[in-house]
Amino acid sequence: MSINYRCRHCGTDMGSLSQVSIHSDKLGIHKLTEEERLNMVNYEQNGDISIKTICEDCQESLERNPDYHGLDYIIH
Repeated sequence: MSINYRCRHCGTDMGSLSQVSIHSDKLGIHKLTEEERLNMVNYEQNGDISIKTICEDCQESLERNPDYHGLDYIIH
């Protein structure tokens, strides 16, 4: 099982953890609301977990262009 982080805006792979067992408290998933969890966390059939996050480039773009918050994808 691995946990894969990907930017929700541009699709950049940001990293992964390949520990066999890790508790959601260590990842902070327990702090997400149910809606956030549904939007950000996907449990794959092979046991992997995919987490949508934001990369530094997209965060910078959002700070400079607040109207981008309404977009699903940002190309930079």
